[in-house]
Amino acid sequence: MTDLSAFIAELPKVELHVHHVGSASPRIVAELAARHEGRSPVPADPDALVDYFAFRDFAHFIEVYLSVVDLVRDPEDVWILTHEVARELARQQVRYAELTVTPYSHVRRGIPAPAFCEAIEDARRRAEADFGIVLRWCFDIPGEAGLPAAEETLRISLEERPDGLVSFGLGGPEIGVPRPQFKPYFDRARAAGLRSVPHAGETTGPQTVWDALRELGAERIGHGISAAQDPELLGYLAEQGIPLEVCPTSNVRTRAVARIEEHPLRQLVDAGVRVTINSDDPPMFGTTLNDEYAVAAQLLDAGPDRLAALAREAVAASFLDPAGKARITDEIDAFVATR
Repeated sequence: MTDLSAFIAELPKVELHVHHVGSASPRIVAELAARHEGRSPVPADPDALVDYFAFRDFAHFIEVYLSVVDLVRDPEDVWILTHEVARELARQQVRYAELTVTPYSHVRRGIPAPAFCEAIEDARRRAEADFGIVLRWCFDIPGEAGLPAAEETLRISLEERPDGLVSFGLGGPEIGVPRPQFKPYFDRARAAGLRSVPHAGETTGPQTVWDALRELGAERIGHGISAAQDPELLGYLAEQGIPLEVCPTSNVRTRAVARIEEHPLRQLVDAGVRVTINSDDPPMFGTTLNDEYAVAAQLLDAGPDRLAALAREAVAASFLDPAGKARITDEIDAFVATR
């Protein structure tokens, strides 16, 4: 595994399912917590965050996640967070990433939407200059906040329309948050040229994935692992070439999957479904994108060639322009050729 770990560490990669606030490193979270000490339950000690990020279930994860969101109080916090996320991704040889950003959560905490978008855009441009990584945004609806959040997320997306915005998503809990109610918002976002990438089938069954496809026009599915329970859905995903953004460690840490050995990644791949490997909320789950590739190697009994194929699949499934896709794919091929 040592040689394979070295291969993974240097393999050029793309990340398609990683959350903006959920990517805050323990150092940044602790610094923000120290700034707001006494007004937040989040520990200001990076070591204490290990226990704080021990999730009982998905509902507890959302509770903890929102407490970290609450630490981001002004545009400077937003800029620092964004730039640091890019730094960490670049260290893992990530060349391109689509970050899931939830502007509603920050706007309702007092950051004006124009200032928020200006902060992430400035950090995006600076990160590309500093680290050579290209960032794009998926603005997602926090499902637990309901239709008012959907309306505001759509308004920010269409009125502010930052240059890096490529897609429209839906995150948060799935249980008690049916996908069809968000159809009008996805219809308007898609009509405006944004791509549809809702979460579905993470903690609920295959019907949620069907709803995301039929009602929200999903072009990729965030997680989607419950598709493994429905042969018809597996066949549909494979036939239509709709990729899944799979995040194995996340699924175990939020208790969506009981043990990593029970993860359905191999079943999805064997059914011909396009899968990409992602990290979701890496510091909160004690993982990295490199770690997730190592987990995928174990689940698929995969060597370097198979892992390189997964990296190419992520490039193909991205919303990067054709020239950008060709550039990264060529870099992957050149890297493999030297090993």
